[in-house]
Amino acid sequence: QVQLEESGGGLVQPGGSLRLSCASSGFTFTDRVMSWHRQAPGKERELVASLGLLSVVNEYYADSVKGRFTISKDNSQKTLYLQIDNAKPEDTAVYYCKFLRRSYPESEYWGQGIQVTVSS
Repeated sequence: QVQLEESGGGLVQPGGSLRLSCASSGFTFTDRVMSWHRQAPGKERELVASLGLLSVVNEYYADSVKGRFTISKDNSQKTLYLQIDNAKPEDTAVYYCKFLRRSYPESEYWGQGIQVTVSS
């Protein structure tokens, strides 16, 4: 059974930094895409950043977070991180991590989400 659990969220002042973590268990597939998404009140969930491994090796950032957010993983590939720097009020949202298995049958797994609030 695959489980993803986010941590590290909370309140941060504008211009401040925060690091989100996504700890996984049970996900053993090497060919994967790991990503962070967010959903602000009244808005649709959006892709923030992603990290592809094996068949598609790439790193993607939404234009709104380029230069401020950094996605990374640990060597075991079990934990995914999102470093948020120079936080802005518009970054306020519930943040979700997602692991996508690219090999057949393709399947995706989501964390439960964690709140990030940027406010003074």
